[in-house]
Amino acid sequence: MNGKKLWSIGGGKGGIGKSIFTLGLGITLAQMGKKIILIDADLGGANLHTLMGVRYPPFTLEDFILKRVDRLEDIVIETQVEGIGLICGADDIMGAANPKFAQKIRLLNQLEDLPADLVFLDLGAGTSFNVLDFFNYSAGKIAVFTNQSTSLQNVYGFIKSALFRFLSREFSRDDEILLLLQQAGSRLAKLHSVEDILNHLQNKNVEKYARLKQIIDHFEIFLVVNMVKTELDRKAAQVIQKVSQDFLNLHPQIFGTLAYDPEVEKAVNQMLPFPTRSQNSPAALGLQHIAVQVLKEAKVSDLTTAPRLAATGAWG
Repeated sequence: MNGKKLWSIGGGKGGIGKSIFTLGLGITLAQMGKKIILIDADLGGANLHTLMGVRYPPFTLEDFILKRVDRLEDIVIETQVEGIGLICGADDIMGAANPKFAQKIRLLNQLEDLPADLVFLDLGAGTSFNVLDFFNYSAGKIAVFTNQSTSLQNVYGFIKSALFRFLSREFSRDDEILLLLQQAGSRLAKLHSVEDILNHLQNKNVEKYARLKQIIDHFEIFLVVNMVKTELDRKAAQVIQKVSQDFLNLHPQIFGTLAYDPEVEKAVNQMLPFPTRSQNSPAALGLQHIAVQVLKEAKVSDLTTAPRLAATGAWG
């Protein structure tokens, strides 16, 4: 696709506001007239429906994973926000957090066919292969974090793990590249960064060097700093940007920052989807800025607008 319809929101660490950010971004884009589908891809710990004010979801990913329905769009439910459909996560079945390979492929194959302008995946915490594969499959990749030292460490680890997972899949039959990736970062290894690996290959195998560099150059990640209270918090994005450049040869783009906002916590406690009632709050204004950036990357004007929610509550 020329644009980015499918977006994943990750970050590695729990408690940094990924779900609230996903919901807020979706609502902001819906208020701009776009048709949005939110998917709770936090398999084993779903809570996006709670933030959306949906107490008892009529359908969840369980229905799709267990093949009670054939199409992913059959489990999209209507929400109280016009223009937003929701696919609830399956957190109540054994094995939901670790779907089989065939189940995961079946899910991935139908994501971009969903009837919406934009689709957002709210990923779980950590760097499991399932989380990384969902993140890497998406054309749009957003890493959310705060200025806490643990969050900075985790988001860098998440970005590195996502890149190495992607490269390992791309070079799955190349033992030399796989060995270099496994050794990178080790105290005993001679090659400590992706730049070291590229320099090594440039002098040894120009063809492998060119392919590896091309893949890395096209691995795009967008950064969002959440819960910003001070100017120092805001600069956290530049920190991650620099270490990603120095050690991973990546050039992540800073999408924006979200100010700490008490209205967010109030909305969560009252099960009211933020920012429907606080469109001029600091966090809401930050979401509007990021939404504009998403639309530029997605080239939504080139996409077909999805039909309105059907009366049954399902899309299509």
